Amino acid sequence: MSERSGTQRSNEDSSGHSKATDRGGGRINSKELTSQSQSRRTVLKGTAAACAAGVGLTSTASASSNSYEQYYDDYRTVVDVTDAGADNSGNESITPVLEELREDDTLLVFPEGRYYMDEQFRFTGFDNFGLVGQDATLVPATYWNFEGPQYRLFRLGLSYKPGNHIRFEGFDIDQTAPDTGIRTIEAFAADRLEVRDITIYGQHDSGTWGPGRFNITEADGKGIVDQFWAPDGGEWINDTPTAGDRWRGPTGIVANMNKGTLQFKHCWLGAFPDNGLYAKNSNGTIIVHGGLYRNSNGANVRVGGQNSQIRWPTVEVDSMRPEDRSQRGIRIENGNGVKVYGAAVTITAPEPTSHAISLMNTCQSARIENTQIDIQGSDVNHGIVLSPGCGETALVDTTISHETAGGFPLWIMDTDRTDRVIGEYLTITGEAGDASGFRDAIRCERDNCRFNEIQVEQSGRNGANRNAIVNSGRDLTVYKSDLQADRYPYIDTGSNTLVLGSTLASSGGNEAVCLYSSSENPTFKQNRLVNGIQDYGASSVTAWSNDYN
Repeated sequence: MSERSGTQRSNEDSSGHSKATDRGGGRINSKELTSQSQSRRTVLKGTAAACAAGVGLTSTASASSNSYEQYYDDYRTVVDVTDAGADNSGNESITPVLEELREDDTLLVFPEGRYYMDEQFRFTGFDNFGLVGQDATLVPATYWNFEGPQYRLFRLGLSYKPGNHIRFEGFDIDQTAPDTGIRTIEAFAADRLEVRDITIYGQHDSGTWGPGRFNITEADGKGIVDQFWAPDGGEWINDTPTAGDRWRGPTGIVANMNKGTLQFKHCWLGAFPDNGLYAKNSNGTIIVHGGLYRNSNGANVRVGGQNSQIRWPTVEVDSMRPEDRSQRGIRIENGNGVKVYGAAVTITAPEPTSHAISLMNTCQSARIENTQIDIQGSDVNHGIVLSPGCGETALVDTTISHETAGGFPLWIMDTDRTDRVIGEYLTITGEAGDASGFRDAIRCERDNCRFNEIQVEQSGRNGANRNAIVNSGRDLTVYKSDLQADRYPYIDTGSNTLVLGSTLASSGGNEAVCLYSSSENPTFKQNRLVNGIQDYGASSVTAWSNDYN
């Protein structure tokens, strides 16, 4: 089913068939989530009412009250499924009963109990339909005993025949038995999608499509997926009953055909082999608010769209499986005006390509603000990486702590594009190595970049030589910044550089600036350049009113 686009792609069939130390803003506290034996309902009391959705949909704390009577007036018919014959002891499949109850403008209510399902429930083309659970647990059959398409429990709407308004709330899904991993819900809504309070227990281990797929089919439609939790992740495809059928394995949540505004709020995804949240479609707007995303291969949060936002998530990579090759924190592509705000990205078990934040070639413009990145480990890894084709980018009020064997905390890759890249109040610290030659805190290979009031303090691990900024581009400006490194604070091989009002000092006793013969027209004004400038033949050097002590 998979087909690769660029370097990575979900294996989903898309055919349709302030300062970073303030960590508030409604993010899920990962310490609250470490014990799965803790009552989910108790945790929800603290998180479900944290803030209202930013897209005009109210986030209800319904799980704490365990009642959905407030929805009854929204439907012509409300049915208690047990009154209609559905077994809530977990012994008999409820799908035949649900098929009989399938009607438009209907809400199906599941009282407390266990509900066994051994085939898909499908409903498309309706105006208004919902399913809500009251301490209800869905129990899927094993892959071997599941009838019909072995992909989903619920398929509500299609890309070409969506439901207008879909509600799906208040279910636990018990996938703790072997080979019971299956997509809980796939939903295509035209006008309004509401999915809340879903917890999936157990690893997604059958190799079928991942737990959730959600899309809004109309540009003015809105949707919210609030507290969709799959903390146990998914198994790699070759360790499942469907070995060889797909590339890598399941994705946590897919939103690859969205056209409207779709928010993922306080979601929690564990380690999936083919991305955590995969929402890279260029149409529509994706909003990621809070949540915990951990250890997925590919990327933990992968977002595109128009004016999409990734605000206050926690992204952690602290373990890897033998098959994992790239566990990027946040990956932005197919987007314009994408904003990352208040993110906390921690990577302590990196592969060399497990960048904290990647701006891909198809990212037209982005802003990363008030974000905290912490990278540690014994391998090479980079922090924020701007691919050659990405557009205008602002990095503001962001901190990168870099403690790896090598790598660039900030890598602005070489390109012919001249869209401005600006860094303001950017702080880079840490003790890192120079493995594979990656020894620079900031590697600037692009023209038309500017750094205002940044602080870089980059020291070398085990005697490695680290530099603060190495520039090979044209028209770089460094203004009122503090650059410290144990080799050179600033190296220039580009042209028309201006360093103004800054302090540059080498802790290793080297000069503050190193100019190679390819450097043209560099200018240094009103700086403190400790130990002066090492000039290996640069042309037209201007140095005015600098202090060399």
